[in-house]
Amino acid sequence: MGSDPPSSNIEIKIHPRRQDNVVHPAVPSPMGIPAASAPPRQQQHLFSEFRPFKRWFPWMVPTFVVANIAMFLITMFINNCPKNSVSCVADFLGRFSFQPLKENPLLGPSSSTLEKMGALEVSKVVHRHQVWRLISCIWLHAGVFHVLANMLSLVFIGIRLEQEFGFVRIGLLYVVSGFGGSMLSSLFIQSSISVGASGALFGLLGGMLSELITNWTIYANKFAALLTLILIIIVNLAVGILPHVDNFAHIGGFVSGFLLGFVFLIRPQFGWVSQRNASPGHIAPSVKPKHKMYQYVLWVMSLILLTVGFTVGMVMLLRGVSGNDQCSWCHYLSCVPTSKWSCKSQQVYCESTTIGNQLNLTCLSNGRSNIYLLPDDNTSQVQQLCSQLCN
Repeated sequence: MGSDPPSSNIEIKIHPRRQDNVVHPAVPSPMGIPAASAPPRQQQHLFSEFRPFKRWFPWMVPTFVVANIAMFLITMFINNCPKNSVSCVADFLGRFSFQPLKENPLLGPSSSTLEKMGALEVSKVVHRHQVWRLISCIWLHAGVFHVLANMLSLVFIGIRLEQEFGFVRIGLLYVVSGFGGSMLSSLFIQSSISVGASGALFGLLGGMLSELITNWTIYANKFAALLTLILIIIVNLAVGILPHVDNFAHIGGFVSGFLLGFVFLIRPQFGWVSQRNASPGHIAPSVKPKHKMYQYVLWVMSLILLTVGFTVGMVMLLRGVSGNDQCSWCHYLSCVPTSKWSCKSQQVYCESTTIGNQLNLTCLSNGRSNIYLLPDDNTSQVQQLCSQLCN
Protein backbone atom coordinates (compact mmCIF):
# COMPACT_ATOMS: atom_id res chain seq x y z
CA MET A 1 0.00 0.00 0.00
CA GLY A 2 1.20 3.49 -0.62
CA SER A 3 2.33 5.46 -3.61
CA ASP A 4 5.63 3.57 -3.40
CA PRO A 5 6.06 -0.07 -2.36
CA PRO A 6 8.22 -0.95 0.63
CA SER A 7 11.77 -1.64 -0.38
CA SER A 8 11.74 -4.84 1.67
CA ASN A 9 8.87 -7.25 1.66
CA ILE A 10 8.01 -10.38 3.50
CA GLU A 11 10.05 -13.21 2.12
CA ILE A 12 9.65 -16.44 4.07
CA LYS A 13 7.07 -18.48 5.90
CA ILE A 14 7.98 -19.58 9.39
CA HIS A 15 5.66 -22.50 10.01
CA PRO A 16 7.45 -25.80 10.45
CA ARG A 17 5.87 -28.79 8.80
CA ARG A 18 3.23 -30.11 11.10
CA GLN A 19 3.90 -33.78 10.63
CA ASP A 20 7.67 -33.33 11.02
CA ASN A 21 7.93 -31.05 14.04
CA VAL A 22 4.97 -31.99 16.18
CA VAL A 23 5.79 -34.11 19.17
CA HIS A 24 3.48 -37.00 18.32
CA PRO A 25 1.75 -38.94 21.07
CA ALA A 26 1.82 -42.70 20.93
CA VAL A 27 -0.48 -43.83 18.13
CA PRO A 28 -1.67 -47.44 18.54
CA SER A 29 -0.67 -49.84 15.79
CA PRO A 30 -2.92 -52.57 14.43
CA MET A 31 -1.07 -55.04 16.67
CA GLY A 32 -1.69 -53.00 19.78
CA ILE A 33 1.98 -51.88 19.96
CA PRO A 34 2.52 -48.12 20.48
CA ALA A 35 3.93 -46.56 17.34
CA ALA A 36 6.88 -45.16 19.24
CA SER A 37 8.07 -48.71 19.98
CA ALA A 38 7.06 -50.28 16.65
CA PRO A 39 9.70 -51.44 14.17
CA PRO A 40 11.14 -48.63 11.99
CA ARG A 41 9.35 -49.70 8.78
CA GLN A 42 6.04 -50.13 10.59
CA GLN A 43 6.48 -46.85 12.45
CA GLN A 44 7.22 -45.03 9.19
CA HIS A 45 4.12 -46.56 7.62
CA LEU A 46 1.93 -45.46 10.50
CA PHE A 47 3.09 -41.86 10.49
CA SER A 48 2.96 -41.58 6.70
CA GLU A 49 -0.75 -42.44 6.74
CA PHE A 50 -1.71 -40.42 9.82
CA ARG A 51 -2.07 -36.74 8.94
CA PRO A 52 -3.41 -34.70 11.86
CA PHE A 53 -4.49 -31.75 9.68
CA LYS A 54 -5.84 -31.62 6.16
CA ARG A 55 -3.61 -30.33 3.38
CA TRP A 56 -5.34 -28.12 0.80
CA PHE A 57 -4.47 -27.66 -2.84
CA PRO A 58 -3.46 -23.97 -3.27
CA TRP A 59 -5.36 -22.38 -6.13
CA MET A 60 -6.64 -19.11 -4.66
CA VAL A 61 -3.25 -17.45 -4.07
CA PRO A 62 -2.06 -18.12 -7.67
CA THR A 63 -5.41 -16.72 -8.83
CA PHE A 64 -4.81 -13.57 -6.75
CA VAL A 65 -1.36 -13.21 -8.33
CA VAL A 66 -2.80 -13.50 -11.85
CA ALA A 67 -5.58 -11.03 -10.98
CA ASN A 68 -3.11 -8.43 -9.68
CA ILE A 69 -0.89 -8.73 -12.75
CA ALA A 70 -3.92 -8.57 -15.03
CA MET A 71 -5.13 -5.42 -13.27
CA PHE A 72 -1.73 -3.82 -13.75
CA LEU A 73 -1.77 -4.60 -17.48
CA ILE A 74 -5.30 -3.21 -17.81
CA THR A 75 -4.21 -0.08 -15.95
CA MET A 76 -1.26 0.40 -18.29
CA PHE A 77 -3.52 -0.11 -21.33
CA ILE A 78 -5.92 2.56 -20.09
CA ASN A 79 -3.05 4.86 -19.11
CA ASN A 80 -1.86 5.07 -22.76
CA CYS A 81 1.21 7.20 -22.05
CA PRO A 82 1.96 8.17 -25.70
CA LYS A 83 -1.46 9.80 -26.01
CA ASN A 84 -1.55 11.61 -22.65
CA SER A 85 2.09 12.55 -21.96
CA VAL A 86 4.82 14.42 -23.77
CA SER A 87 7.45 11.74 -23.17
CA CYS A 88 7.34 8.08 -22.09
CA VAL A 89 9.71 5.35 -20.93
CA ALA A 90 10.04 2.28 -23.20
CA ASP A 91 8.21 3.82 -26.17
CA PHE A 92 8.43 0.52 -28.09
CA LEU A 93 5.70 -0.85 -25.78
CA GLY A 94 3.17 1.50 -27.36
CA ARG A 95 0.25 2.31 -25.10
CA PHE A 96 1.80 0.03 -22.46
CA SER A 97 4.83 2.32 -22.13
CA PHE A 98 5.55 3.93 -18.75
CA GLN A 99 5.23 7.45 -17.44
CA PRO A 100 8.43 9.54 -17.18
CA LEU A 101 10.69 8.43 -14.31
CA LYS A 102 10.42 11.82 -12.62
CA GLU A 103 6.69 11.29 -12.41
CA ASN A 104 6.73 7.57 -11.55
CA PRO A 105 10.15 5.98 -10.81
CA LEU A 106 8.51 2.55 -10.35
CA LEU A 107 7.81 2.15 -14.09
CA GLY A 108 4.06 2.49 -14.05
CA PRO A 109 1.03 4.64 -14.90
CA SER A 110 0.12 8.16 -13.87
CA SER A 111 -1.61 8.88 -10.60
CA SER A 112 -4.67 10.14 -12.49
CA THR A 113 -5.05 6.73 -14.17
CA LEU A 114 -4.70 4.95 -10.83
CA GLU A 115 -7.34 7.27 -9.45
CA LYS A 116 -9.73 6.32 -12.25
CA MET A 117 -9.06 2.62 -11.66
CA GLY A 118 -9.97 2.82 -7.97
CA ALA A 119 -6.96 4.06 -6.02
CA LEU A 120 -7.56 5.08 -2.42
CA GLU A 121 -8.34 8.81 -2.35
CA VAL A 122 -9.67 9.95 1.00
CA SER A 123 -11.65 12.93 -0.31
CA LYS A 124 -13.71 10.67 -2.57
CA VAL A 125 -14.26 8.13 0.20
CA VAL A 126 -15.46 10.82 2.61
CA HIS A 127 -17.34 13.26 0.39
CA ARG A 128 -18.57 10.94 -2.39
CA HIS A 129 -18.99 7.87 -0.15
CA GLN A 130 -16.85 5.71 -2.45
CA VAL A 131 -16.05 3.24 0.32
CA TRP A 132 -15.32 0.56 -2.30
CA ARG A 133 -11.95 2.24 -2.85
CA LEU A 134 -10.79 0.76 0.45
CA ILE A 135 -10.93 -2.64 -1.27
CA SER A 136 -10.21 -1.80 -4.91
CA CYS A 137 -6.90 -0.10 -4.06
CA ILE A 138 -5.33 -3.36 -2.83
CA TRP A 139 -5.60 -4.82 -6.36
CA LEU A 140 -3.76 -1.89 -7.99
CA HIS A 141 -0.02 -1.21 -8.11
CA ALA A 142 2.05 1.85 -8.88
CA GLY A 143 4.59 0.18 -11.15
CA VAL A 144 6.44 -2.91 -12.34
CA PHE A 145 8.75 -3.01 -9.31
CA HIS A 146 5.79 -2.55 -6.98
CA VAL A 147 3.68 -5.38 -8.40
CA LEU A 148 6.62 -7.80 -8.71
CA ALA A 149 7.77 -7.26 -5.12
CA ASN A 150 4.29 -7.74 -3.70
CA MET A 151 3.42 -10.76 -5.84
CA LEU A 152 6.64 -12.56 -4.96
CA SER A 153 5.84 -11.97 -1.29
CA LEU A 154 2.30 -13.24 -1.80
CA VAL A 155 3.58 -16.44 -3.41
CA PHE A 156 6.09 -17.16 -0.63
CA ILE A 157 3.63 -16.49 2.20
CA GLY A 158 0.21 -17.22 0.79
CA ILE A 159 0.68 -20.61 -0.84
CA ARG A 160 1.95 -22.25 2.34
CA LEU A 161 -0.85 -20.68 4.41
CA GLU A 162 -3.48 -21.80 1.91
CA GLN A 163 -2.09 -25.33 1.96
CA GLU A 164 -2.52 -25.43 5.74
CA PHE A 165 -5.79 -23.56 6.24
CA GLY A 166 -7.66 -23.55 2.93
CA PHE A 167 -8.79 -20.85 0.54
CA VAL A 168 -11.78 -19.57 2.55
CA ARG A 169 -9.90 -18.59 5.69
CA ILE A 170 -6.80 -17.27 3.92
CA GLY A 171 -8.91 -15.40 1.36
CA LEU A 172 -10.85 -13.67 4.13
CA LEU A 173 -7.65 -12.95 6.03
CA TYR A 174 -6.09 -11.35 2.95
CA VAL A 175 -9.04 -9.17 1.95
CA VAL A 176 -10.10 -8.07 5.44
CA SER A 177 -6.49 -7.24 6.39
CA GLY A 178 -6.16 -5.18 3.21
CA PHE A 179 -9.34 -3.33 4.16
CA GLY A 180 -7.97 -2.66 7.65
CA GLY A 181 -4.73 -1.32 6.21
CA SER A 182 -6.61 0.97 3.82
CA MET A 183 -8.79 2.28 6.64
CA LEU A 184 -5.87 3.19 8.91
CA SER A 185 -4.02 4.74 5.97
CA SER A 186 -7.06 6.90 5.17
CA LEU A 187 -7.21 8.19 8.73
CA PHE A 188 -3.59 9.39 8.77
CA ILE A 189 -2.51 9.99 5.15
CA GLN A 190 -5.10 12.16 3.44
CA SER A 191 -3.07 14.24 0.99
CA SER A 192 -2.21 11.62 -1.66
CA ILE A 193 -3.61 8.55 -3.35
CA SER A 194 -2.57 5.08 -2.23
CA VAL A 195 -2.43 1.69 -3.96
CA GLY A 196 -0.88 -1.72 -3.34
CA ALA A 197 -1.35 -5.08 -1.66
CA SER A 198 1.21 -4.47 1.08
CA GLY A 199 -1.44 -4.05 3.79
CA ALA A 200 -2.98 -7.41 2.89
CA LEU A 201 0.48 -9.03 2.83
CA PHE A 202 1.28 -7.67 6.28
CA GLY A 203 -2.07 -9.12 7.36
CA LEU A 204 -0.85 -12.57 6.33
CA LEU A 205 2.32 -11.94 8.33
CA GLY A 206 0.26 -10.93 11.36
CA GLY A 207 -1.89 -14.02 10.94
CA MET A 208 1.26 -16.18 10.96
CA LEU A 209 2.27 -14.69 14.31
CA SER A 210 -1.12 -15.16 15.98
CA GLU A 211 -1.38 -18.68 14.54
CA LEU A 212 1.93 -19.56 16.17
CA ILE A 213 0.70 -18.19 19.50
CA THR A 214 -2.76 -19.76 19.51
CA ASN A 215 -1.46 -23.16 18.31
CA TRP A 216 1.59 -22.99 20.57
CA THR A 217 1.34 -26.52 21.96
CA ILE A 218 1.68 -28.29 18.60
CA TYR A 219 5.08 -26.83 17.73
CA ALA A 220 8.42 -28.34 18.69
CA ASN A 221 10.82 -25.39 18.03
CA LYS A 222 8.48 -22.78 19.46
CA PHE A 223 10.86 -20.04 20.55
CA ALA A 224 13.11 -20.26 17.49
CA ALA A 225 10.10 -19.85 15.20
CA LEU A 226 8.70 -17.01 17.32
CA LEU A 227 11.96 -15.05 17.46
CA THR A 228 12.58 -15.45 13.72
CA LEU A 229 9.08 -14.28 12.88
CA ILE A 230 9.29 -11.27 15.21
CA LEU A 231 12.61 -10.28 13.62
CA ILE A 232 11.07 -10.37 10.15
CA ILE A 233 8.13 -8.26 11.34
CA ILE A 234 10.41 -5.64 12.92
CA VAL A 235 12.61 -5.37 9.82
CA ASN A 236 9.66 -4.97 7.44
CA LEU A 237 7.87 -2.42 9.61
CA ALA A 238 11.14 -0.49 10.05
CA VAL A 239 11.36 -0.08 6.27
CA GLY A 240 8.03 1.75 6.46
CA ILE A 241 9.56 4.76 8.22
CA LEU A 242 11.19 5.74 4.91
CA PRO A 243 9.50 8.52 2.92
CA HIS A 244 6.93 7.63 0.23
CA VAL A 245 6.11 4.35 1.99
CA ASP A 246 2.65 4.07 3.54
CA ASN A 247 3.53 2.40 6.83
CA PHE A 248 0.04 3.06 8.22
CA ALA A 249 -1.31 0.59 5.67
CA HIS A 250 1.31 -1.91 6.82
CA ILE A 251 0.48 -1.40 10.49
CA GLY A 252 -3.28 -1.52 9.91
CA GLY A 253 -2.98 -4.66 7.82
CA PHE A 254 -0.67 -6.33 10.33
CA VAL A 255 -2.87 -5.59 13.35
CA SER A 256 -5.98 -6.72 11.45
CA GLY A 257 -4.28 -9.94 10.36
CA PHE A 258 -2.91 -10.56 13.84
CA LEU A 259 -6.39 -10.39 15.39
CA LEU A 260 -7.99 -12.32 12.52
CA GLY A 261 -5.44 -15.08 13.01
CA PHE A 262 -6.88 -15.82 16.45
CA VAL A 263 -10.32 -16.10 14.84
CA PHE A 264 -9.61 -17.93 11.55
CA LEU A 265 -6.45 -19.94 12.18
CA ILE A 266 -7.23 -21.71 15.44
CA ARG A 267 -6.25 -25.41 15.52
CA PRO A 268 -7.72 -28.18 17.69
CA GLN A 269 -5.38 -29.82 20.17
CA PHE A 270 -3.20 -32.56 18.75
CA GLY A 271 -4.37 -34.95 21.47
CA TRP A 272 -8.00 -34.41 20.44
CA VAL A 273 -7.13 -35.06 16.77
CA SER A 274 -5.18 -38.19 17.74
CA GLN A 275 -8.17 -39.57 19.65
CA ARG A 276 -10.47 -39.01 16.68
CA ASN A 277 -8.05 -40.84 14.40
CA ALA A 278 -7.26 -43.67 16.81
CA SER A 279 -7.88 -47.24 15.67
CA PRO A 280 -11.23 -48.83 16.58
CA GLY A 281 -11.24 -50.34 20.05
CA HIS A 282 -8.46 -48.10 21.35
CA ILE A 283 -9.33 -46.68 24.76
CA ALA A 284 -7.84 -43.27 25.45
CA PRO A 285 -6.59 -42.66 29.00
CA SER A 286 -8.51 -39.36 29.16
CA VAL A 287 -10.77 -37.41 26.82
CA LYS A 288 -9.01 -34.36 25.44
CA PRO A 289 -10.98 -31.15 24.84
CA LYS A 290 -10.94 -29.83 21.28
CA HIS A 291 -9.45 -26.46 22.24
CA LYS A 292 -7.68 -25.08 25.25
CA MET A 293 -9.23 -22.35 27.35
CA TYR A 294 -6.68 -19.71 26.26
CA GLN A 295 -7.64 -20.35 22.63
CA TYR A 296 -11.28 -19.54 23.39
CA VAL A 297 -10.28 -16.41 25.32
CA LEU A 298 -8.09 -15.15 22.46
CA TRP A 299 -10.87 -15.90 19.95
CA VAL A 300 -13.47 -13.86 21.87
CA MET A 301 -11.14 -10.94 22.67
CA SER A 302 -9.92 -10.68 19.07
CA LEU A 303 -13.44 -10.74 17.65
CA ILE A 304 -14.49 -7.95 20.01
CA LEU A 305 -11.43 -5.82 19.22
CA LEU A 306 -11.93 -6.29 15.48
CA THR A 307 -15.60 -5.32 15.63
CA VAL A 308 -14.97 -2.25 17.79
CA GLY A 309 -11.88 -1.16 15.85
CA PHE A 310 -13.48 -1.43 12.41
CA THR A 311 -16.67 0.28 13.56
CA VAL A 312 -14.89 3.21 15.24
CA GLY A 313 -12.45 3.56 12.35
CA MET A 314 -15.17 3.70 9.70
CA VAL A 315 -17.23 6.21 11.70
CA MET A 316 -14.18 8.47 12.07
CA LEU A 317 -13.27 8.12 8.40
CA LEU A 318 -16.73 8.87 7.02
CA ARG A 319 -16.99 11.89 9.31
CA GLY A 320 -13.77 13.27 7.86
CA VAL A 321 -11.77 12.97 11.08
CA SER A 322 -7.99 13.10 10.70
CA GLY A 323 -6.05 10.70 12.88
CA ASN A 324 -3.18 13.18 13.08
CA ASP A 325 -5.44 15.60 14.98
CA GLN A 326 -6.08 12.91 17.59
CA CYS A 327 -2.44 11.73 17.81
CA SER A 328 0.25 14.37 17.38
CA TRP A 329 3.17 11.91 17.23
CA CYS A 330 1.63 9.12 15.13
CA HIS A 331 3.02 10.52 11.87
CA TYR A 332 6.45 9.28 12.97
CA LEU A 333 5.17 5.73 12.57
CA SER A 334 5.14 6.22 8.79
CA CYS A 335 8.09 8.53 8.24
CA VAL A 336 10.96 9.70 10.44
CA PRO A 337 12.67 12.85 9.08
CA THR A 338 16.47 12.87 8.87
CA SER A 339 19.16 15.07 7.36
CA LYS A 340 18.87 13.05 4.13
CA TRP A 341 15.12 13.32 3.56
CA SER A 342 12.05 15.25 4.61
CA CYS A 343 8.67 13.77 5.46
CA LYS A 344 6.66 16.83 4.52
CA SER A 345 4.67 16.50 1.34
CA GLN A 346 5.45 19.35 -1.00
CA GLN A 347 2.36 21.26 -2.09
CA VAL A 348 2.45 22.39 -5.71
CA TYR A 349 0.46 25.29 -7.12
CA CYS A 350 0.05 26.38 -10.74
CA GLU A 351 -1.55 29.27 -12.54
CA SER A 352 -3.64 28.16 -15.51
CA THR A 353 -5.17 29.86 -18.52
CA THR A 354 -7.09 28.29 -21.39
CA ILE A 355 -7.11 29.34 -25.03
CA GLY A 356 -9.50 27.22 -27.06
CA ASN A 357 -8.57 23.63 -26.34
CA GLN A 358 -5.11 24.53 -25.05
CA LEU A 359 -4.13 24.74 -21.40
CA ASN A 360 -1.27 27.02 -20.34
CA LEU A 361 0.18 26.08 -16.94
CA THR A 362 2.78 28.04 -14.95
CA CYS A 363 4.31 26.56 -11.79
CA LEU A 364 4.37 29.20 -9.09
CA SER A 365 7.27 27.62 -7.20
CA ASN A 366 9.84 27.48 -10.04
CA GLY A 367 8.31 29.69 -12.74
CA ARG A 368 8.31 26.98 -15.42
CA SER A 369 5.41 26.94 -17.87
CA ASN A 370 4.12 24.72 -20.63
CA ILE A 371 1.17 24.37 -22.98
CA TYR A 372 -0.95 21.20 -23.04
CA LEU A 373 -4.01 20.02 -24.88
CA LEU A 374 -6.97 20.56 -22.56
CA PRO A 375 -7.56 17.23 -20.78
CA ASP A 376 -11.00 15.73 -20.51
CA ASP A 377 -10.86 15.36 -16.73
CA ASN A 378 -9.81 18.86 -15.67
CA THR A 379 -9.52 18.28 -11.94
CA SER A 380 -7.29 15.22 -11.73
CA GLN A 381 -5.25 15.59 -14.92
CA VAL A 382 -4.55 19.29 -14.48
CA GLN A 383 -3.26 18.58 -10.98
CA GLN A 384 -1.07 15.83 -12.39
CA LEU A 385 0.31 18.11 -15.10
CA CYS A 386 1.00 20.75 -12.49
CA SER A 387 2.88 18.22 -10.37
CA GLN A 388 5.01 17.19 -13.36
CA LEU A 389 5.76 20.83 -14.18
CA CYS A 390 6.80 21.74 -10.64
CA ASN A 391 8.95 18.63 -10.18
